[in-house]
Amino acid sequence: MTKKLSEIKPGQSARITAFSSEELFLKLMEMGCVPGEIVTVNQIAPLKDPISITVSGYQLSLRLNEADQVLVEEC
Repeated sequence: MTKKLSEIKPGQSARITAFSSEELFLKLMEMGCVPGEIVTVNQIAPLKDPISITVSGYQLSLRLNEADQVLVEEC
């Protein structure tokens, strides 16, 4: 079942399936976020912006509007 990365709860992992923005895809691809990669949501800020994820062995913070554009499948 496809969800947005912003809908994944802290502690859960998901596999990136697609991006809804070509501009965001290029930006995140340079940081190791490519389709097929496993991401783990570490923390979500109290107002849900930003969120902290682990991808490719390092931590990355994403704004909520960026996480809304990353489509994932729960693992």
